[in-house]
Amino acid sequence: MSSVLRAIWRRCQPPALQRPAQPGWHLPEWTAESLGTFLLVLGGLSAVCLDFGRGSPIPHLIPSISLRLLITGLLFAGCGSLIAITPFGRLSGAHINPCVTLAFWVGGHISRADLLGYWAGQFSGAVAGDLVLRLLWGGAAISVQDGLTSPRQGVSAAQAVGVEALMTGILILAIFGCTSWARTARLTPLVLWIVIALLVWQGAPYTDCSLNPARSLGPAVVFGSYRALWVYFVGPPLGAAVAALGYLQLAGGRHPLTAKLYHDFRFRSVLGEALPRRLRQP
Repeated sequence: MSSVLRAIWRRCQPPALQRPAQPGWHLPEWTAESLGTFLLVLGGLSAVCLDFGRGSPIPHLIPSISLRLLITGLLFAGCGSLIAITPFGRLSGAHINPCVTLAFWVGGHISRADLLGYWAGQFSGAVAGDLVLRLLWGGAAISVQDGLTSPRQGVSAAQAVGVEALMTGILILAIFGCTSWARTARLTPLVLWIVIALLVWQGAPYTDCSLNPARSLGPAVVFGSYRALWVYFVGPPLGAAVAALGYLQLAGGRHPLTAKLYHDFRFRSVLGEALPRRLRQP
């Protein structure tokens, strides 16, 4: 069994990366991931407070819960897409989600040290983002439990794990699909804006649509409820790993050319890359 797993792992490694993942301590990238995740949680969950929080005028102006979920998804996903094109997003790659980092690690684009460093930045940034959310939104944040994620009534824990795994797998396939071609790599933030918005719209009624263990950890820490947190530490990583392995096995030798969601060679990269360098204009 172990020999079969090793053979699959070797086959999944990206071929001939021009710049392989660099081992070592990369504090600027880890800090950028922390800042990006901080802004994602603060901005994205502010949309939740605006659309569903106590005292907000939006629930009265837009009575339809489904429409408000779609708007929330567009705002939440838009926040993440904007982070990807910021300078710190271009530096770290704007994973801002441990599952995205895990998927690129499975593909051999990120070193083990950076995997742990990115995770540390993402989880700490998420907790800090939710703390600031509570300070800024007060009662509105408390009314939505600081953005806490949990399976909705009638959805079992096992079903929630499956839904989160499926949705996160779709997210990873979208990222790998975009970053596997030079022409589409820079469109990744735009594609993810649409994909994540639709996932939130359709998935939130079942699991609150986390897709991101860090995004779930922040509210759990601030609100002080860990009852269903394990669901979001099992489902999304499982879906990310399976989707990454499946894509690398079935994509006919096609692998992501970059581990950045918006690649810009004006910024250094410690991640594995196979995109050609941009030529300077004379």
